[in-house]
Amino acid sequence: MKPLNDLTLEQKVGQMLMCGFHSQHADEQITRLIRDYHVGGVIYFRRNVESVDQLTRLSVELQDMAAEAGALPLMISVDQEGGMVARIDQEGMTQVPGNMALGATGNPEYTLECAQILGRELKNIGIDMNLAPVVDVNNNPLNPVIGVRSYGEHAESVATHGVAAITGYQSQGIAATAKHFPGHGDTAVDSHLGMVTVPHDRNRLEQMELLPFRKAIEAGVDAIMTAHVMFPSIEPEPIPATLSHKVLTGLLREEMGFEGIIITDCLEMHAISKPYGVAEAAVRAVEAGADLILVSHTLQDQVAALEGIYEAVRTGRISEEVIHQAVERIMTWKRKRCGQQNDHLVSPKASETVEATDVEPVDCTKPTEPNELTLFKIASSSITIVHNDGLLPLDPEKGVYVIWPEVVQRTEVDEPWSHTESLGMALSQLRGRVREHKITTQPTYDETDRILADVSDSEQVIVCTYTSAGHLPKGQQFLVEKLSKNHSLIVIALRNPYDLLEISRPGSYVCTYENTPAVVRVLSHVLTGGLQPTGSLPVRLR
Repeated sequence: MKPLNDLTLEQKVGQMLMCGFHSQHADEQITRLIRDYHVGGVIYFRRNVESVDQLTRLSVELQDMAAEAGALPLMISVDQEGGMVARIDQEGMTQVPGNMALGATGNPEYTLECAQILGRELKNIGIDMNLAPVVDVNNNPLNPVIGVRSYGEHAESVATHGVAAITGYQSQGIAATAKHFPGHGDTAVDSHLGMVTVPHDRNRLEQMELLPFRKAIEAGVDAIMTAHVMFPSIEPEPIPATLSHKVLTGLLREEMGFEGIIITDCLEMHAISKPYGVAEAAVRAVEAGADLILVSHTLQDQVAALEGIYEAVRTGRISEEVIHQAVERIMTWKRKRCGQQNDHLVSPKASETVEATDVEPVDCTKPTEPNELTLFKIASSSITIVHNDGLLPLDPEKGVYVIWPEVVQRTEVDEPWSHTESLGMALSQLRGRVREHKITTQPTYDETDRILADVSDSEQVIVCTYTSAGHLPKGQQFLVEKLSKNHSLIVIALRNPYDLLEISRPGSYVCTYENTPAVVRVLSHVLTGGLQPTGSLPVRLR
């Protein structure tokens, strides 16, 4: 690895950018960024993934490209939080539970175990950094962007699970990233879409938002990601934490003693890009104390960020010493993590090209039996029966009518995402006489009328609700209210436990925190009495 003093300004600034691209191979965008702009970080999204084998080859291809260009090893990252946020959900990658499901188990050993599983698998496909865990304390029922990505609303529990995840990832040579500093849990606006403020005083921030980050720092977390959120009790100027010197340098570096990498959330998010523009925001983030600038999607914005920082150094707005210190932190991390991780993926000489057949094969069969058993155990420990008026377990002598929302949404730009395994399918393997009606997550009045006509003679009715952000969709609310007039309902919240706050009290209410295949299979056994779940709500339904 080159000494820092041997790098040009352009090479140093390139190390401070982490960029996404839009192909499942090294396309023109990422090739130009690595070869011409010396970019040192890459982020994968679902759009980059066809299979685990393909992603392994892509990691090799990108690392070889950097080596051939005489650059430092790349820092390759992904958002593989678990549960509902998993960029790699293909066969060969274990789909571990998400944070709120883990929080509902009350057992941080499960969190540690899941992070170790993910860490091993990420390492095997050439990924160096997981942009996880989320350590935001979700104490706002209307939070549209965190929700089940949080371990819950209790700061101590979030901190304990966060430390377990950090320990698990980093034990496998994967950098953990605690996010979103100083805390995105008590917000009712998605910072992808607009500016957000957390108005609480410093004492409250210390007790709630900051506690998990303090514990993460004590645990030696490699990186912390910033939030595009304003905290007036820390930064009186109306600027988000990502761009605040008081927050990133004054609080995080100097007061809290964090010595690792500060990475921004994506600067293309509207809370940043609309008021500032990506180029100016990149400069302000570096001035504030950020080491690594994340620009996930657009080549024009990525180049603008790079050139904006070059120009700020040339004009004296940013001292080269600031750049030097940031790159030193990145290089220190790369010496610690990248070398040990990529030896089995990257050719030892820049002149050698590793062909796909030269790569140590990754097992692309189904997850190993111990992993399957782990997922089953955690799911049964997380599913929570909030109340039950005698409707569960299901009566085997009566038919069951299941209303199942088919989830198709966008979690990132140009990334359609869905889960197709339904509860009706799982129940039908355990019980006869199961009928299922699939709806959209925004059912129309016509859909509701068809269901009301179809369900009229059903003795056991299960309605599965799904909320991805904020309020339960009005169509689902209307459907539940109409059905509850003539049926004693079993309502299952497949994601957001707060759905209960927006419907009349059903006969039974169950929270699963996610609708991943493992959870749906376990849920079918819970409903039929084969399993007694032990999950406890990690949030209050008030």
